[in-house]
Amino acid sequence: MKQYLDLVKYILNNGEEKSDRTGTGTVSVFGYQMKFDLREGFPLLTTKKVLFSAVVYELLWFLKGATNINDDLAQHTPIWNAWADKNGELGPIYGYQWRNWEKFTFNDDSKSYKKEHIDQIMNAIETIKRNPDSRRIIVSAWNVADIEKMALPPCHAFFQFYVINGRLDCQLYQRSADVALGVPFNIASYALLTSMIANECNLIPGVFVHTLGDAHVYSNHLEGLKVQLERQPKALPKLKMNKKPLMDMKFEDIWIEDYNHDPFIKFPIAV
Repeated sequence: MKQYLDLVKYILNNGEEKSDRTGTGTVSVFGYQMKFDLREGFPLLTTKKVLFSAVVYELLWFLKGATNINDDLAQHTPIWNAWADKNGELGPIYGYQWRNWEKFTFNDDSKSYKKEHIDQIMNAIETIKRNPDSRRIIVSAWNVADIEKMALPPCHAFFQFYVINGRLDCQLYQRSADVALGVPFNIASYALLTSMIANECNLIPGVFVHTLGDAHVYSNHLEGLKVQLERQPKALPKLKMNKKPLMDMKFEDIWIEDYNHDPFIKFPIAV
């Protein structure tokens, strides 16, 4: 995962001090891009342990359209607990926007609006299958009308798929990127999502392009990242999954092999 370590070095060498919503303080750059060829291995960081099981559970939770931390899947990803209300609710975050984007249509007969929902994930899959050359295979979590209802506005805001020569590429735009804690998780999550959709559409997982807006290192993450930079990347693990439609996938259908990594580094969450 040289690409990730290069990002860390770039921020430490070129970043500028910037205040932030949490009051922690960051070193930040604006605009950075990494590319990961999924045919060369699964991009799970090896210079520290990343909990792959949590990546899988969270992604399945998103794909379910769920928004409550009391959901069985969410209980394996406690990182969301800090933002939930007393009932465990997070508002219309990622999963809701992916699977249930609200649409209002006007009925001339009743002279009233009817609320419907758009399943962006299934629309993307159908477009990949039926019109793979489309330049409109986009899923957005950034619903301006719903931002105020969300416990945390989407950091990974929208992504686009690209089909060429039998492979599926994906580009993600992430408006806010916590480089130490969030980005390794985000890389693995979208590489997994791309691979799962490629699996359903009989394509080869191709290139994951990760475009960052505000890429920042929190001041209390600096020392941990310096430790990580002293470590040497190892060979990437291999992603394995059963052949199933995306929405039939369960946790036990997805696993990795040959994941060799350095010890875990604990980074505090800035809320």
